[in-house]
Amino acid sequence: MIRRLIEHLYEYTITKQCTHIPVHIAIIQDGNRRFAKKKGIATSSGHRAGADRTEEVLEWAQELGIRHITLYTFSTENFSRTDEEIKNLFQLFKEKLTRISIDERVHKYGIHIQMIGDRDMLPDDLKGALEQAEAATAHYDNFYLNMALAYGGRNEMLRTTAKLLDDVQNNRITKEQITPDLFEENLYGNNVTIPPVDLIIRTGNECRTSNFLPWLANGHESAVYFCAPYWPMFRKLDMLRAIRVYSERQEMRKKSHS
Repeated sequence: MIRRLIEHLYEYTITKQCTHIPVHIAIIQDGNRRFAKKKGIATSSGHRAGADRTEEVLEWAQELGIRHITLYTFSTENFSRTDEEIKNLFQLFKEKLTRISIDERVHKYGIHIQMIGDRDMLPDDLKGALEQAEAATAHYDNFYLNMALAYGGRNEMLRTTAKLLDDVQNNRITKEQITPDLFEENLYGNNVTIPPVDLIIRTGNECRTSNFLPWLANGHESAVYFCAPYWPMFRKLDMLRAIRVYSERQEMRKKSHS
């Protein structure tokens, strides 16, 4: 009780220090498996605990006025995991996506769901649940939840490059028209628009960005915050600390330009 009260006071203090709120936060949700091992529970239970924490994090984002959250849900490298773990993960994603269209919070907050990644790598039932969630929320524009599924930064760059080459070969554009802006417009196709990343957060005490959003994050020099808690143990306090790092960086930029 006392510990939680102190934490609330600390959250309040840090919130006052967050004078700049990022528009777009990208999160690498690391540590579900290590959390499960530490607790002596099944890996699938660790992933489920992580999914529950994700729902809380989205609530915090709403409170703080963050408009875009991109979650590194499943990478192309994750396909090297065991068939059982992949099956359990995909079932969990399907359950969560199926619930989205009837979740009161989604409609209350006007959450727009969209995916980035290679849809062709996903099983049909998961693709169906994803498309249903996207269709049910396509008219919302208050808050964007971007799910990086079957996603890899290098794969993203290769696919975008191949698309632009195809456009040149078929005379839809000329090679002289290829600019950084055009490349960015073609990253995810016509139906998905994601702004540059302001802040990357990675949990689980891993200090690397793991091929995540190289163009929108690294290309725009986003702030990065690494923290120790495994994803299921990630707290609002940790999120506020990350935003404080971003805010301090913005203040430094402002002073350097004044």
